[in-house]
Amino acid sequence: MYLLGYIPNDNRLYLGDKELNVSSFSLLLSVLEYQTAVMRRDFETADKVLPTIPKEQRTRVAHFLEKQGFRSQALAVSCDPEHRFELSLQLGELKIAYTLAQEAQSEQKWKQLAELATSKCQFQLAQECLHHAEDYGGLLLLATSAGNADMVEKLGQTSQATGKNNVAFLSYFLLGEKEKCLEVLINTDRLPEAAFFARSYLPSQVSRVLQQWKESLSKTNKKSAESLADPAEYENLFLGLREAVLTEQFLEREQQGSRPACAYPLVTANPDRNPIQEMLEAQANGEFSPQKPGVGDAEDDENTPSTQIPHKEPTPPLNAAEATPSQHRPAVPPSEEDKVAEMERELELDLENLQVDDNINTEDINLDEDLLADE
Repeated sequence: MYLLGYIPNDNRLYLGDKELNVSSFSLLLSVLEYQTAVMRRDFETADKVLPTIPKEQRTRVAHFLEKQGFRSQALAVSCDPEHRFELSLQLGELKIAYTLAQEAQSEQKWKQLAELATSKCQFQLAQECLHHAEDYGGLLLLATSAGNADMVEKLGQTSQATGKNNVAFLSYFLLGEKEKCLEVLINTDRLPEAAFFARSYLPSQVSRVLQQWKESLSKTNKKSAESLADPAEYENLFLGLREAVLTEQFLEREQQGSRPACAYPLVTANPDRNPIQEMLEAQANGEFSPQKPGVGDAEDDENTPSTQIPHKEPTPPLNAAEATPSQHRPAVPPSEEDKVAEMERELELDLENLQVDDNINTEDINLDEDLLADE
């Protein structure tokens, strides 16, 4: 093609080929002058030419500036919000990026801005951005790293309300709010996990959770539901549960308030503690008095779950129909002889209930005659 000429009024360049076909291309003289001034590093002249460039061409000029390494000038010239947001992140301009993120309301932009704010140690801005992005995992990391208990508690409430149950459970667990952890498991129909959680951390709630578990399981497998043992009925199957309930009451005093981080060196690590032994020593020294609700208290408030497990005589679950009414007498730990006798009794009951089929086909059974002769 051959250059025919340039018409400034049209801002177009005209070319033709040998077959007399004419083609025109848009070429703004102001853009050309601006780019020429930039290449010469004459920014004073470039600033004078910039107002003459149409706004629809500003973004094109900004990309040219970015390629030349002048990101700050490109950010000032560009009119594209996406391009400006990327440039503001590259330049670390938090205020400009925050304004653009508010206008866009994009989850991805909030996450990018939160990452930048964290790298700049602007944790308050990072927290706000993570809230807008609903990045509960990032909020949990930020809150635990800063040791902000109020933020963790707020995160637990917010995540539970929005259905982020894993983050809610972990937030409550870090705060030591075991009752809320248990309710999260129950409300999400994780009843088996709730029962084992209660056995480990809230032994006084085992019977309540177990009843819900049995009711839910009986809808699909009634036989399996009946096989679940309730500590209120078969206390002999839950050794140490009574002491665990008392220990739960004993540890409530420690969990009423949070300790500052500076007290960490003074706190005994959990693996080095024996809570049950501590409870027994405190009880022996008169420093701890277990709460034992009477019969009248239970009748006055039937909806309040009791923190004590009613005492009953050890009864094997395989023959619960023969259980005798509980007698009000102090619990005596069974001796080794009693345990052995109890196991033999359960074995006899199993043998009595064992049904053997008389129609067993023994034709395919091969017996070694030499071995039989030796015996």
